[in-house]
Amino acid sequence: MILIVDDDASIRMSLGLILKRAGYKIKGASGAEEALAVVRSSLRSSSPDETVDLILMDMNYSSSTTGQDGLELLMKVKVLMPKVPVILMTAWGSIPLAVEGVKAGAMDFMTKPWDNRDLLSRVHTAMSLCAPREDEAVADEPFEGIIGESPELLKVLDTVRRVAPTDAAVLITGENGTGKELIARAIHRLSRRAGNPFVMVNLGGLAQTLFESEMFGHAKGSFTGADSDRAGRFEMADSGTIFLDEIGDLDSSCQVKMLRVLQEHTFERLGESIPRRVDIRVVCATNVDLARAVSENRFREDLFYRINLITIHLPALRERRGDIPLLVGHFAGKDVRFTSEAMEILSAQPYPGNVRELRNLVKRILIVSGKKTITAADVKASLTVAADEAPKSVSPAEAPIVPLEQLEKQAIEAAVERYNGNLSQVAASLGITRQSLYRRMEKFGIKI
Repeated sequence: MILIVDDDASIRMSLGLILKRAGYKIKGASGAEEALAVVRSSLRSSSPDETVDLILMDMNYSSSTTGQDGLELLMKVKVLMPKVPVILMTAWGSIPLAVEGVKAGAMDFMTKPWDNRDLLSRVHTAMSLCAPREDEAVADEPFEGIIGESPELLKVLDTVRRVAPTDAAVLITGENGTGKELIARAIHRLSRRAGNPFVMVNLGGLAQTLFESEMFGHAKGSFTGADSDRAGRFEMADSGTIFLDEIGDLDSSCQVKMLRVLQEHTFERLGESIPRRVDIRVVCATNVDLARAVSENRFREDLFYRINLITIHLPALRERRGDIPLLVGHFAGKDVRFTSEAMEILSAQPYPGNVRELRNLVKRILIVSGKKTITAADVKASLTVAADEAPKSVSPAEAPIVPLEQLEKQAIEAAVERYNGNLSQVAASLGITRQSLYRRMEKFGIKI
């Protein structure tokens, strides 16, 4: 049963009609006391028809518009029913208030007036995520390109299986090279949108001046060089999934525009005034600590809570070293064998570039050695000076532990020296992007 809490009878009636037509059982409440009475009755009832499964809750129940009434009701509901999802309803101008509600335990928020299709999508997502888990046939489907059997990785894949069938917004976090794009593609492939477009956008490499044209499209003649109408990325992703990579690098002015389209699922092409609507699933990724970026006013708090309904964190390769032999075998192919000593050395590296760095290292070893059996000497010949600085008189397993940050700094300094300050070659050799290299150099105080 869905409980609708709003002091406006017309709102309760309108929402009730929409949800009833979609097959949901509805109950309405005009205020906090009535809502709490329904919740308490649900806790005492053994009938599924009387059990509250989801609450749609307005933020104001008096002449005041502070939202304090709604926040207090939300906290009381979460005490009585901590696992029942709550979707807050608020006006666009009160989104900061809704963000406070999300912090207090709400699952999602939507603005009034709402779009019926978006409303039903959010309700379906909330109900699906909080429903009792059932075994599904998709659980046995392989994840293309994702290699590993470690508990850390299996936990991630388990979350992907559970989240993929819903339309929940997903934020994928993790260091560069951990496979965030592969996870995004897996979410799409295992979703009900699998047969529709998967559109990837690298926001980190998108200039601010091109943002609107690239994301929303443009009309012919809207600016010099616009010789024809052009669809933007959101329009291209209609009915499918849009993957917003490196969203943590998005400029503040673009964050406002991004929030509006993610909230309302509408946009206007550059040079047009006709709103266009899209039906999209949003998956974002970043290696930036967004919570810290919010606290430092570098990332909008309301956008942060809009994109991370579900957060999936990918472990660094050093946190799942047991998967390294499997990954090496996958990158090298069936015809190549690594000796146990060679594999020990590979498994002991810090890999600041994670799986991408390991892949590049294996390919480099194969090219340099030209052999079918790779020895420890072959591996050492292709490693950075930082890895070679470990004592040679002991095995990799017995080598003293060097702090990860120290190893990263040594690896970067050695690569900068080897490639005479050519940062493109330095980044490629380390298996990381130039942008990531800049951040690490600034962090470690490395100058050229």
